[in-house]
Amino acid sequence: MKVHFIGIGGIGVSALAQFYLEKGHDVSGSDLVASEITDFLKKKGAKIFIGKHKKENVKKGTELVICSPAVKPENLEYKAAKKLKAKIQTYPEALGDLTKEYFTIAVSGTHGKSTTTAMIALALAKADIDPTVIIGTKVKEFGGSAEGTNFRIGTSKVLVIEADEHFSSFLNYWPKIIVLTNIEREHLDHYKNLGNILKTYKKYVGHLNQKDCYLVANTDDENIRSTIAEFGENPIFKIEKYGAESPEFSKIKKIMSVPGKHNVYNALAVVNVARIMAVPDEITYKALSEFEGTWRRFEIRQGSVSGKKFTLISDYGHHPTEIAATLSATREKYPKKKIWCVFQPHQHQRTYYLFKEFVKTFQEALSDNIIITDIYDVAGRETKQINAEVSSEKLVKKINKKSVIYLQENELEKYIKENIGTGDVLVVMGAGSIYKFAEKF
Repeated sequence: MKVHFIGIGGIGVSALAQFYLEKGHDVSGSDLVASEITDFLKKKGAKIFIGKHKKENVKKGTELVICSPAVKPENLEYKAAKKLKAKIQTYPEALGDLTKEYFTIAVSGTHGKSTTTAMIALALAKADIDPTVIIGTKVKEFGGSAEGTNFRIGTSKVLVIEADEHFSSFLNYWPKIIVLTNIEREHLDHYKNLGNILKTYKKYVGHLNQKDCYLVANTDDENIRSTIAEFGENPIFKIEKYGAESPEFSKIKKIMSVPGKHNVYNALAVVNVARIMAVPDEITYKALSEFEGTWRRFEIRQGSVSGKKFTLISDYGHHPTEIAATLSATREKYPKKKIWCVFQPHQHQRTYYLFKEFVKTFQEALSDNIIITDIYDVAGRETKQINAEVSSEKLVKKINKKSVIYLQENELEKYIKENIGTGDVLVVMGAGSIYKFAEKF
């Protein structure tokens, strides 16, 4: 079958493209700019078109077209697919079809999805369950490149996925096990308020509509407790609860190599899922102890500039809670080191809606020096009105702390070169292009 992907370079879409490649389909795809991901897919056998979308990219005989949710019907490739009478699906719709074919374990929540998904996958693989995995980050152990990849093909009928809540995407999925890590105000450009977020999560949990289904839930989280309460004392599905009072908490904290209390919570979810899947605890704990993290989730490297050597941490955190957790974990791991943080806010809308939370987070941040650079624009998800109302300069002014400054992106390298010292720790954080700055060192 000929399958074409519009926006094939996306972290989720590219994983699905790999699935179709592994199944022997003829895969093509387009993206506006080339990236490591598009280069990797090209090597795997996909036909890649880079640049402005063109109707010619959708070849005659294409039966299925999969696009990111951001692609609009006026897109030229979308129109061409319609003309060819190809089946057109968004990425969540296409992944949703797969969840019905497999025994699916779906990991959801505001934070910790990628890490928890990766750890579950590695524990199951170590137990010879051999799952197929679709995840929103690269995992070194999956192979395929030096940094790993965001997809793993397995021989069993078990599928492990990162189930994103943005645009209510996870409502397309029909898992047998749902993991809920936490629920917070996020993606308010779509949801508008927490009430709508909770309604959508309750609808999603309602997909566990058979007796052999499980909800694995962090019941230390108030919003998760509220979600569970909706189903009464005896829901049709089974509930496995975990939290800081779990007897496994202290043991996990001792064996984990990735720091932070948030990662202990993630690992507790893994233990519960593994037990449901009849994986012996000793195998799960070994997998957790060997887990080194995923791409841009507290990814530790050695950096150097002007003869000065320092520790470099690249992190995807872009929500206030994630920023606080990452900086807390950094201080936990390097209690006596001088810590620098370079943060790139992700999306004007998120910065606008969570402005007070960002201010509080950076006022209380466990970092010696914080540099906030310009907001990363997300195409198709910004409005001129909000863009005019919020900026990194306004954020820094409101934080009003000597150790927190604003710099334009082109000023960052010079400033770090002149100010960082040997033995210091530099955290480069954000979900946009800021990871390229980290790579300079």
